[in-house]
Amino acid sequence: MLKETNDLDTIKRISGGITAAPHFFACGIEAGIKETGKKDLALLFCEKECTATGAFTTNAIRASCVDWCDNLLPASSIKAVVCNSGCANACTGEKGKKDTETMAQIVSDNLDISKKSVLVASTGVIGKFLPLEKIKSTMPQLAKILSTDGGKRFASAILTTDTTIKESAFSVKCNEKRFTIGGCAKGSGMINPNMATMLAFITTDVSIPSETLSEILKKTVNKTFNNLTVDGDTSTNDMVLVLANGMSDVRIDNMKSRELFEQALYEVCNDLCKQIAADGEGATKRVEITVTGAESENDARTAAKAVANSNLLKCALFGNDPNWGRIACAIGYSGAVFSKDNMTISLCKIPVFRNLQPLPFDYNEAGKRLKEKVVSIDIDLGSGESKAVAHTCDFSYDYVKINAEYHT
Repeated sequence: MLKETNDLDTIKRISGGITAAPHFFACGIEAGIKETGKKDLALLFCEKECTATGAFTTNAIRASCVDWCDNLLPASSIKAVVCNSGCANACTGEKGKKDTETMAQIVSDNLDISKKSVLVASTGVIGKFLPLEKIKSTMPQLAKILSTDGGKRFASAILTTDTTIKESAFSVKCNEKRFTIGGCAKGSGMINPNMATMLAFITTDVSIPSETLSEILKKTVNKTFNNLTVDGDTSTNDMVLVLANGMSDVRIDNMKSRELFEQALYEVCNDLCKQIAADGEGATKRVEITVTGAESENDARTAAKAVANSNLLKCALFGNDPNWGRIACAIGYSGAVFSKDNMTISLCKIPVFRNLQPLPFDYNEAGKRLKEKVVSIDIDLGSGESKAVAHTCDFSYDYVKINAEYHT
């Protein structure tokens, strides 16, 4: 598994997001899609054709924008991404399919590019049709205000129930040269990617073949976004899109450069995962579950995801209750291989369980640590050398309120 790096010379965190890499332009605007009047239409553009790929929801009911992007990718001729929030354009039948294509055409007309060089994403309420007239009338203005400083406005325009924008960017040293990779995401609820309502857009200036980019993205998504959960619901619209414009002098053409690019992509994706988990609907704390000692990476992911998806555990964490039995229970039904003699569980760095037996610990101290904004759960399955990390959050009263009133 890739590790988070602290090497400031090789992979250095920088400010910015989707326009951190040179020659990407973006912005977001109020198109009137949302009744709140907040930004709801975002556009990303690169004058140079980009190598691009994507990862998409595994929900059998998919929004037409997912099908549109999936049919186009991987590709080496992508120039724009358009995303609206406030309307998922999912479960909208043949009209929804045509509306997605029309949305790509609207961008095509305003940027003078091919319709098939435009990727489309939507997020919001399912079963609503896109207000195409509003999008069509607003797009000329949006196209005119695209800029290298527009990344935050793009990141703001893709939000739904999120309370904050989510951006990440890194500068990476490769063969005495440097490349940049950055992106943004949205997601707060309906999060259980296998690829939930979760969208992520990532850009970079490396030169990389589309097949290589696809292989690396698939591996990285399995280590990051597919180990992220807020509520166990997989959405109809999830996608991760990556665009590479090749404008730096860095070519991903050998094993060393490939491994470094994969590490950098992991850093961006994992950072965005943490931000999504921290902004889970109604969340009061972010929870990071690290599983080590697994027989295989699949076992590690399976155990970590089972713990992350335990609603009983997340309720206990909201109440600052060190109920480690719910962690052990989730591991037991996960199907992951573990050693009954060697498995251990630590909660907030306090050992609480070993060899299927409880360990004595200070209950009050554990409760105090559970009040922190970031809670750690460490599990050693005692069966091998593989590991994985999953991200989630607690379940609060507000989660129920938000989702009870989402449509009304």
